[in-house]
Amino acid sequence: MKAEAALEVQVECEPGHLREKPKRFRLNRRDVEIAENLDQWHGPDYRYFKVRGDDGNLYILRYDEGSAAWELTMFQSPQAEAFASQLHAAKHRRPDG
Repeated sequence: MKAEAALEVQVECEPGHLREKPKRFRLNRRDVEIAENLDQWHGPDYRYFKVRGDDGNLYILRYDEGSAAWELTMFQSPQAEAFASQLHAAKHRRPDG
């Protein structure tokens, strides 16, 4: 079974913080401003950044130093999670009786 590839994104970093502090990124022809840098971690040839966009969504961006490419590895929408929780609750609600 083939693993899904991460989605490539264009990332702009703050001046003087090359590959260290993403400022905004372009995803599907839409710019997302980074409202908050929540966390970051790195390995031998990559860096991950967990950020909250100005749209309220959470994103994990990965910078691969070997290929000098950015990828979106995770996306989380609070609105979608709330909707899924409501559906789950409605499905498991016992009928009044």
